[in-house]
Formats: sequence, C-alpha cells, structure tokens
Amino acid sequence: MSKAGAQAAAPPWDDASISAIRRDMLRFARMQLRDSGAAEDMVQEALMAAMRSAKSFAGRSAFKTWMFAILRNKIVDHIRASSREICSSDLVGSSDLDAGLEEFDVLFKQGGHWNPDDRPATWSDPEAAFEQDAFWQVFDLCMNKLPEHIARVYTMRELLELETAEICAELGITPNNCFVILHRARLGLRECLENRWFQGEAR
Repeated sequence: MSKAGAQAAAPPWDDASISAIRRDMLRFARMQLRDSGAAEDMVQEALMAAMRSAKSFAGRSAFKTWMFAILRNKIVDHIRASSREICSSDLVGSSDLDAGLEEFDVLFKQGGHWNPDDRPATWSDPEAAFEQDAFWQVFDLCMNKLPEHIARVYTMRELLELETAEICAELGITPNNCFVILHRARLGLRECLENRWFQGEAR
C-alpha cells in the first residue's frame, strides 16, 4: 500500500470522531444490555480493542462499521457468558408486547393482510441504497422510532445474529413472541424506510 493509501485507511482517532462514535456505541450497548455499567464496560473494551488492532483497519469498510463490528462481538460474548437470572423487570410481558405492536396493526386487515392503502411499494434498487451513508442515517432514525423492546429483539437477531433460542432465554419470551416481534419490527422499518427514503424513487 502506498503512503497516501495508508494514510487514507488510518482510523480517525481525533477526539471529535471518537466522541461521536462512542455516543452511538453506548446507545447501542445500553439498548442490548439494559445495564448502563455493563454497556460502558463493553464500549470501553471495544475502543481499547480497536486501538490495539488499529493496524488491521484497511479502510475496506467505514470506520464506524469496523468499530461496531468489534462492539457487536463484545456484546455477544457478554450475553453468552452471562449467567445472571433474568429479573421480572427485564422480561417483555404480553401487555408491553401488545402495546408496542398496536401501532403496526392498523396497517393490516383482520386476516393479517395489508390494507390496500398501506401496502408497501416495490423498491427499485435497494442494494444501491445500502451502499449510501445517508441511507444508514435514515435506517438509524427508523430504528429509534420502534418501541424499545421491539428494536432490541430486532437488533439481537439481525445485527448481533443471535439465535432465536438465545434471544428467548435472554429476554424471557417465547419463540412465538419473538417471531411476532421480529415480523412487526420488519414491517415497521419497511414502512418508515419507504416513507423517508424509497418513496420518491419507487412511486
């Protein structure tokens, strides 16, 4: 690699960049762990690991993506190694689940099919959108609009790539509830992304 290429791939360790990414990492960790102390520890461990392996950052992905991959591994290891008993306050009760899903149910007819006016449009080129930083900013906004426990389950499955059994054991929910939450999360994200990103190009 040329000197210019090496400089281009070097992680941005300036205070402003690290402060901004640390804030996002901490929010992500808190959503997953429901424990501010553990979240702080995971973020700190991820930052230290990133600094130790800075030379491995080749610039093939965004710096933030690389940092979150390290944090993801730390969180997954923590969840799998944790032997704590789940407190009742950690469980996603049926009343909380119903409250979080009510806002999505209005999109469907009684049989579970889309209402005609709410049916999503076909996205013209989703692969191209995924490569744009602006898309992921909108995706983050849409994730933040989901009820917290729904966003947490979706993140555990799709971003942390935990098995359904692991999610159910960690949160104290049934596989059926997990399926329902994931289904509604995907529908909510699709509606939000269509309105805020794909609408102009798809219609």
